[in-house]
Amino acid sequence: MNLLSAVVKLTRIEHSLLLIIAVVAAELISGGIPQLPIFALSLVTPFFVSMGAFAINDYFDVETDRANRRTDRPIVSGAISRSGAYYVAIVSFAIGIIASAFINMYAFVIALLFAVLAYLYAERMKDMLLVGNVYVAFSMVIPFIFGNIVVSDTISISIVLISFIVFSSGLAREIHGMIRDRSGDIKVRGARNLIRYIGVKKSATIALILYVEAIGIGIFLFFYDYPFKYNFLYLILVTIANLMFAYVAFGYMNKDNRRFFDLSRNLSLAGMGIALVAFLLAPILYIGAYV
Repeated sequence: MNLLSAVVKLTRIEHSLLLIIAVVAAELISGGIPQLPIFALSLVTPFFVSMGAFAINDYFDVETDRANRRTDRPIVSGAISRSGAYYVAIVSFAIGIIASAFINMYAFVIALLFAVLAYLYAERMKDMLLVGNVYVAFSMVIPFIFGNIVVSDTISISIVLISFIVFSSGLAREIHGMIRDRSGDIKVRGARNLIRYIGVKKSATIALILYVEAIGIGIFLFFYDYPFKYNFLYLILVTIANLMFAYVAFGYMNKDNRRFFDLSRNLSLAGMGIALVAFLLAPILYIGAYV
């Protein structure tokens, strides 16, 4: 693995691409794409802040990753040094924050706040009961709020509803991650997480409830308001995502093996990606009856 490939894996660039889709979708829903310079900066900011967040997480989490035998992590595999990962994180944060300063004050505050929170999360917050998990789920919501404030001074109700969908599914995915990595998290770091206090079964039940909530709100949007109301393109895409979420959520209730864990991690990410595409295409392509 060369250095470029190591940086791509370290920073999970695929997540940054998902954040860009979220920002563009929010801009379209909230008022339309801004002028090109602002539009470009609105994509640079979440892309690099996200890269920094994943890099700094691997920097602090290297021993746990070794305990969990995460040889897919570049620091564990030796593809990049720990100090190199720290440098990538700081430079990425700096680029994202500086870019946000040229958009507006709200964008700058959001970028700075979440860069700081990403650092604190990786360093200490992730081992605090649910606090770190709530932060991660909320960080998935922020691109939608960010995209909204780039083009409008008020938060759209549709963006609020989407935020609930993303937060619920994101928190559920975090709980599944705790179940998946419970051995290293508890034994190496002594993590005081949900699994330690209530066990796997009850944690999986909470994740199931959160996924059901996200699925329900996603369906409600189809009956709520333009551009989602009676938009059958949106309905088809969100149904595919919902089926993926349902499979993962119910699977964690009765499956406990690495093969399912690996599949579920990828499937839940794919489901979130499809949902994002649905949010993006709904204001661009309306297939249905205008009501």
